Amino acid sequence: MRNSNAVIGGGTSGVGLETARLLLREGVAAVVLIGRNPDKGAAAAAALNAEGHAGVASFRSVDLCDPAAVAPAIAAIEDEIGPIDIAISAANSNGVPKLFHLLDPATIVAQLNEQALPALLLSGAVLPGMRQRRRGAIILVASDAARVPTPGESVIGAGMAAITRFATTLAMEAKRDGIRVNAVTPSLIADTQSYDRIMEDPFAAKLFQRAEKAASLGLTRPEDIAPTLVFLASPAAARLTGQVISVNGGISAA
Repeated sequence: MRNSNAVIGGGTSGVGLETARLLLREGVAAVVLIGRNPDKGAAAAAALNAEGHAGVASFRSVDLCDPAAVAPAIAAIEDEIGPIDIAISAANSNGVPKLFHLLDPATIVAQLNEQALPALLLSGAVLPGMRQRRRGAIILVASDAARVPTPGESVIGAGMAAITRFATTLAMEAKRDGIRVNAVTPSLIADTQSYDRIMEDPFAAKLFQRAEKAASLGLTRPEDIAPTLVFLASPAAARLTGQVISVNGGISAA
């Protein structure tokens, strides 16, 4: 993994940022954080660079839900840092659990797009270069909502299930080109913006307080999940593809 280049969608906070930190510790040459907020992104990259890693972190502002924006952004990144060897989608939506009959059609469409499109569009943008070089690792962060039916997560679950099925199917398509594709499905993640947003919503908070009690091994934090992503990106996982790995502290056995 040393001297590799990585891009991380949703890399400016939470799991994405912690994964960038671990990749730099492992000797990755360049990590590009992708997000929407330039100030937040610049601060995240600066914080990583201040840690003294040999590799370099940078930020690029991209809307990963915009089909017209993602591929040109990846092309520009490769012009700057060279071939992308590792692509990670850890982008998260702003949605909170809500019963389906309370959602209007516009919200349904927006939630599905925010959940699924970043993973699919980022993968599609890096795939041509990886296929040409016959190597690469793609890791997509989804959620246990893809695997465990939970009231209030009908649309969230649908979007997350789209990511996991996409990952396993793309793995079968891309393996002949030397590309590995895997997914990681956390549940509730403490010390993240999504956790704070969920706990501020009465319905969602009640729902996930029960889930938190089920985490007998402890509620996960970004530093609990990032090592799994780094492993999947590493040569140690060279024979591992098409897998969906749940890191959830024991909330479920999915």
